[in-house]
Parts: sequence; C-alpha cells; structure tokens
Amino acid sequence: MMKLCGFADEIAPELDEQIKCCKETGVTHFELRGVYGKNVLDFDKSVRIEVKSKLKANGMGVACIGSPIGKVKISEPWEKHFERFKIAVESAEFFEAPMIRIFSYYPEEDGGDMHKHRDEVIRRMRAKVEYIKNRDVTLVHENEKGIYGASGADCLDLLKAVDSPKFQAAFDFGNFVQVKQNPLEAWPSLKPYAVHIHIKDVSAKEDRAVPAGSGDGHLEPILVDLNKSGYSGFLSLEPHLKAAGQFSGFSGPALFKMAVEALKVICRKNGIELAGN
Repeated sequence: MMKLCGFADEIAPELDEQIKCCKETGVTHFELRGVYGKNVLDFDKSVRIEVKSKLKANGMGVACIGSPIGKVKISEPWEKHFERFKIAVESAEFFEAPMIRIFSYYPEEDGGDMHKHRDEVIRRMRAKVEYIKNRDVTLVHENEKGIYGASGADCLDLLKAVDSPKFQAAFDFGNFVQVKQNPLEAWPSLKPYAVHIHIKDVSAKEDRAVPAGSGDGHLEPILVDLNKSGYSGFLSLEPHLKAAGQFSGFSGPALFKMAVEALKVICRKNGIELAGN
C-alpha cells in the first residue's frame, strides 16, 4: 500500500494552512521544504519545534527533507556546501525523516556540459554517503533539468558509480519530460533504485506542469508497475500548478487539492490502494 506525502509549501506559506489542506486530502506526510517562506535548512529552533509538534499533534510526519543540496554550481566552494548538507542531515534526524532529497550540481555556466565534472560529482556524493553511513537516513537523488543527473542514463551512471544503499533515486516524471525524455524509457533502469516517487506531470507541448495524468509523464503505467512490484513507499506531490521556480513551486490550496484528486483518480482506476484513503 502506497502512502501520500507532499511539498506542503506549495499549498501556502503558513504551517496551519499546510496541515489543514493535507489532512483534508489524505496526505499523511510532508516532504518538508519550507514554512513561513523559509527553507527547511534555515529554520530556527522555534520553527523546528513548532513544525514537529504540530505535525505530531495532527497524526502526521515527515517523509523526506526536501533540501536544495546539490542545486548549486559545481564551481562553488565544496566545503561551504558540505556544511549546508550537514544541516540537512541534522534536520532529517530531528524530524525523524528517513530520506533527504538531493541534486547533482549545475555547471559553472548556464547550459555548460556537466559531463566533464563527472568525477567531482561522484566524489561529492561519496563524501555525503560516507558522512551518513552510520545514520538512519537515505539520500534520494532527484533527476532535474540542468544538473548532472538530468537524463535517465546519467542518473543511472551516478547511482551505479556511488553504489550504496544509502544513495537511491527520487523519480520525477515531469522533470524527465522537461529534458525531452520519455519517462517510460528512463523507468526500467532506474526502477531498482526508485525508493521515492515525485508526482509531477508536465505537458511537453505547453512546457508547463499539469495535474497527474494530463501531461506526457506517463504516470499511470509506471504507477501500475510499481503497484505490481509491491512498492509501499511514498507518492510525493510536487504539482507546481501555479508557479515553478528553481528552488520551489506553488499551487495554492485549490490547485493542490486538484492535484491530489487527479492522482487518486489514477489510483482508483488501477486498484492502487493508498494508506489512509
């Protein structure tokens, strides 16, 4: 049985509104990225305590820290960014989140070739994996336009090179569409590593995010395959229906609810059970 989680900062900046909408839609966990306009890595102690206590009071949890780690140019100082990564790990432990979302770096110049930095990307990923080797958390790499791991082939290369159960994949349908790759082509090779699924669909013709099943992400056949394989992890809603930026997106309560319902339609049609729904 799969579980629903979501980037609740797509609903509203306010924590109470995020929780209210998630409860109304059956989303049981946050992919915690932002509250009150602050990124999760910039929460002060009071915000951390408030988020954790209110989620617990409402029977909710944190599935993944939606960090921006790796969403910097490869030329930026590694030591400074690694310190930022340590905050992400500390956050995961504080919120009892089993996963941290990460990325695999931008080139020095927009549109530059990241392949020449392959060895450095792998070195950095291995350093992160080494740091968490005795911690109860897994890094999940999200495929993303412009980074090293934009295509399925490059994601697979990265996953195989690091070769650790602590380093897995967060499969994002919409992001593959944005780099002009059919997610169905990327899926077979990445399936063994896909421990986290991002629900985002994109219309290639319109180059914009759309509700699940309305675009070119081929969500339905992949979700059916996941279900047949016994996947019991999270489907994390990141709909981006109103705005999509480099570090966050926004949908608002009404469109977020629409996004959840579109996913549920696919699940009901195919006999995919969702926990708590």
